[in-house]
Amino acid sequence: MEAGDINTVVILCGGRGTRLQEHTRSIPKPLVEIGGRPILWHVIQLYAVQGFRRFVLCTGYKGELIEAFAASYAWPDGVQVQCVDTGLETPTGGRIARVAEHVGAGTFCATYADGVADIDFARLLDFHGDHGRLATMTVVRPELQFGVTEMGADGVVSGFREKPRSEHWINGGFFCFEPGVLDYLTESSVLEREPLEGLAADGQLHAFRHTGFWDCMDTYKDAVLLNDLWASGDPPWKVWS
Repeated sequence: MEAGDINTVVILCGGRGTRLQEHTRSIPKPLVEIGGRPILWHVIQLYAVQGFRRFVLCTGYKGELIEAFAASYAWPDGVQVQCVDTGLETPTGGRIARVAEHVGAGTFCATYADGVADIDFARLLDFHGDHGRLATMTVVRPELQFGVTEMGADGVVSGFREKPRSEHWINGGFFCFEPGVLDYLTESSVLEREPLEGLAADGQLHAFRHTGFWDCMDTYKDAVLLNDLWASGDPPWKVWS
């Protein structure tokens, strides 16, 4: 399966970003800038440089600002960016349900507007096509926020590890969905709860393990980190020249 075979990339852009209040009182979270461009641009760019051409943005909070950005930016030739108002309080699964008529009849991708990674979408699509289930979710092992103390059962400290990777895999976004996934969604669905849990219970959800770079701009501290990485000149999610 190749990017050209995929009808649409759905990007969830409607949340309030309450943990980024330093920025999101005046603009929506997807427009918070990394290196002078909205993080939404970085997410679209990740897909566009790997062959994806059609994007549906599920807007909500301050959606008119996202629509203005999408309309004014000079996207690469062939790239179409469409905004759909999915409501102010609509949860994540409900937003996807509300754009069902825009995703076409084949496989579609979905992700969040605040996460970046050096993900290889060709590998993700091949994995999704090979297992034949309805849904694939990219999972990651994030770096822990704090250092870890290593000690024995007797409490004697043997050393420290600075911000190691978590031992557990978490939802990193970057989904591949078949149209049958829409049957698991209602307009009140939180994607990460009943829909994904239902798909898992039915054996229709597979995890794609991404072991490279991944980060989510959830807090002001995350925004500072991503800006610092961009300023370094070699941000790890910049898979384009």
